[in-house]
Amino acid sequence: MADKQPKEDPVNKVKSMARNLLDNIFDDLMENNVLNGAELQRLGDGVNLLVKGTENLAENLAEKSQMASKIFMERLFKEQLSLDSHTENENDESENNESSSSSTESNDESEENSDEEKAESAMALALPPPAPQEIQASETNHELKLCSYDYFHRMKTTKADEIYPVMEQKGRTRLALIICNKEFKHLSYREGSKVDLKGMKELLENLGYSVVVKEDITALEMEAVLWEFAARPEHQSSDSTILVFMSHGTLEGICGTLHQKQKPDILHDDTIFQIFNNRNCQYLRDKPKVIIMQACRGSTGATWVADTEGASACRYDHTFQCCFWSDAVTKTHVEKDFIAFKSSTPHNISWRTGTFGSLFISQLIYHLKEYSWCYHLEEVFRKVQHSFENVEVLAQMPTIERVSMTRYFYLFPGI
Repeated sequence: MADKQPKEDPVNKVKSMARNLLDNIFDDLMENNVLNGAELQRLGDGVNLLVKGTENLAENLAEKSQMASKIFMERLFKEQLSLDSHTENENDESENNESSSSSTESNDESEENSDEEKAESAMALALPPPAPQEIQASETNHELKLCSYDYFHRMKTTKADEIYPVMEQKGRTRLALIICNKEFKHLSYREGSKVDLKGMKELLENLGYSVVVKEDITALEMEAVLWEFAARPEHQSSDSTILVFMSHGTLEGICGTLHQKQKPDILHDDTIFQIFNNRNCQYLRDKPKVIIMQACRGSTGATWVADTEGASACRYDHTFQCCFWSDAVTKTHVEKDFIAFKSSTPHNISWRTGTFGSLFISQLIYHLKEYSWCYHLEEVFRKVQHSFENVEVLAQMPTIERVSMTRYFYLFPGI
């Protein structure tokens, strides 16, 4: 029986095929007087370098791929995911469990370990295909894609009646506000919140906003900050504003640093909308007001029931759904041009990791960097929602709420 022929090295096979192909091409070029001898010699030297480097390139790629895969898997499975919620375990009234019940990071040790294992899988499922060494949404080299002036001008002229006016950088004074609560008197520390804060601040600055940051404040202090921010004269020469809230949360709103079950410290959604409505913040009248919230909203999965609206301080006509001003010359909707994007559906939790931050914020940053140059904001939000659609381990679905925008809002980064 004849000896079995050894299998040819695939790298050498590729090198041989490439050399044969190029030799035939060079012969044809010489025959047709396209190349002379000197030119052929120079091209031949370049081909030799390319062919000889093929084997080293293949070996380096194989080595790097193995190393990157190892680092990625080790890092991913070392992460411990924590719940972005403060809600206490209402079924356990024991004082001995006070330190653990003040945080919904877990109900007991066995559930916590199980949640961590599930969360590691969720990170891989929820996010776009991972980069070799870390999650794509957290890549430091993932740059914001800029809009070309030609595209901006075309949209501005052809869709003027459909989009909000966007000011160009010269003379524009965009402002954004981030409120990030990390440390609480009665609740757990929000691991990973520094990552969210850094990433969101950098993104907003790259989008042309001067960012005001407030950290670790109570509900009353948050309200005072909002009133002060709404009164900033820069809004008069701005085309929009963005408000970002990152904290523990309940169905009722965002938790201040003094929150506890017996004595709530909550900033309610209605308070935010009232401060920035057309009655109280006329500098932002007819301009987009974007509200982003990273916080839990409970954990039962039930259907949300909207809060009852309070009486308006101005003369409000329920038939025309608008507020009539005292000068009897103009009228405007009290609440208009808002959009709120929240990290989860009502009664549900939001997830975050210590290293990569929250799933919601990381996905939001990634999609804004990738798509805001050509998609309006609500469509970018829908793309973020789609990234969570197939998560089967730790369910979380961001929601677009309380939308009163009458046009499309394009950020046009770079303009």
